[in-house]
Amino acid sequence: MNEIYEFIKKCGTYYLATVDANGQPRVRPFGTINVFEGKLYIQTGKVKDVSKQIQKNPKVELCCFNGTQWCRVAGELVRDDRVEPKEAMLNAYPDLKAMYSATDDNTEVLYFKNATATLSSFTAAPTVVTF
Repeated sequence: MNEIYEFIKKCGTYYLATVDANGQPRVRPFGTINVFEGKLYIQTGKVKDVSKQIQKNPKVELCCFNGTQWCRVAGELVRDDRVEPKEAMLNAYPDLKAMYSATDDNTEVLYFKNATATLSSFTAAPTVVTF
């Protein structure tokens, strides 16, 4: 999983796909990725549509590309309301502290559960990692 984290982190931006209440796929850019207690976390705000979509249907997929390889991570996201993983995320991305706090009612961190990550390219066989 650390290889997957490092790949996503180096890409800088990844795209997260969810499904809205009408079954319409929704994709948007994200930039927060962190490992805490051996789990891969992302961050958003509870007031955002993406948060509401995840709470209704936690199955998501993220995708990122570094110019030669791409990574897809499919799995379920689980909300973690503890302060510690929120603090870890905000310490990893200090610019977010202008908008979020580990103790506010909006900051949301979620970790991947039952995840399958696939690293692919046009020139090599895919590598699959589950976590």
